[in-house]
Amino acid sequence: MRALTYRGVTDVRVETVPDPKLQEPDDIVLKVTATSICGSDLHLYRRKNPAVKVGDILGHEFMGVVEEVGSAVTTVKRGDRVVIPFVIACGECFFCQQKLYAACATTNTAVHDITGRITVPPGAALFGYGKLHGGIPGGQAEYVRVPKANVGPFKVPDSLHCDQALFLADTLPTAWQAVINADVGKGSSLAIFGAGPVGLLAAACARVRGVEQLFIVDEFGYRLDFAQQKYGAIPIDFSHDEDPAGSIIRQTPGGRGVDAVIDAVGLEARGSTAEAVLTMLKLEGSNGKALRQCITAVRRGGVISVPGVYAGSTHGLLFGDAFDKGLNFRMGQTHVHRYLPELLEHIEEGRLEPGKIITHHFSLEDATRAYEMFDEKQGRCIKVVINPAGTSDDIH
Repeated sequence: MRALTYRGVTDVRVETVPDPKLQEPDDIVLKVTATSICGSDLHLYRRKNPAVKVGDILGHEFMGVVEEVGSAVTTVKRGDRVVIPFVIACGECFFCQQKLYAACATTNTAVHDITGRITVPPGAALFGYGKLHGGIPGGQAEYVRVPKANVGPFKVPDSLHCDQALFLADTLPTAWQAVINADVGKGSSLAIFGAGPVGLLAAACARVRGVEQLFIVDEFGYRLDFAQQKYGAIPIDFSHDEDPAGSIIRQTPGGRGVDAVIDAVGLEARGSTAEAVLTMLKLEGSNGKALRQCITAVRRGGVISVPGVYAGSTHGLLFGDAFDKGLNFRMGQTHVHRYLPELLEHIEEGRLEPGKIITHHFSLEDATRAYEMFDEKQGRCIKVVINPAGTSDDIH
């Protein structure tokens, strides 16, 4: 089959690789009809994750049609159209029973050295994200093996176009969980740092949940324009505003700050030159610029929700300020499975339109170009979809 593989820093190529095969009785093989490039794929593309190796197949947001089923698979059959959660969960362990699917204790056998002194059990395996996350090949390919197929695959109706269903695999539930974690609802105020796909869909989810005053911070004017026009967000362009948090505070009642903030930026926030050097020298794992702005912008007793990926130590966390303000932090990988029925209903009834953020479609053979465009924000790019089985027009 053909698949997109990692070859080195900012070097990905579409190559012929062996077809996936059933390995366990509860595996399926999926024919991929749509996949996408996510911001966290760019961490691999730029090799921010050292666990990715030459030849790894990338991609964790994908959907398709069931091609083969293992002998123990009972929930789906050949020909079913399904979305695959990017988190691989067993459904049976302590964490899965608590619906904390991203913390699944059985699907990832790697060990993580978090503190520098102690190794801790890892969270769930993830598709296409290197050996530290299970070493499971990703879905930017014609076919993919899907483990734990009695738990993960989520059926979607034929009436729903791939463009509307695809983001159930990651981007939409990640945005939804970010808003749930922010604990906002009718009449609330919210600031979102980052107007990429997760940030934009978080804005959509915030409106569904009744958020009244909505700010969004980014450096790309076209993404801010989209957020303002589509979701009525108040745009703040940090390429022209050196103090986005201050600008947010001044527009809130009593100058107290927003009720909650979502950090949809993560480890590659653009900070000072000193921070860039520290990251380059591996003296810190993540840039703290976005988090510092979040801590400043939120009111006392407020919530900081972090769907943006962080790694290792983070410079300038300002934990003392967070303590003084009595802030609540909620973060982590997305427990995708728990949100899918509700989100599908929102899509079917027109309250959420995740496909609206798609700006470009590519064939699998053009996936290298798709990565370049998404990484460099060419052509006012917001979200890229790759269709291994054809173009968007002939996938239903």
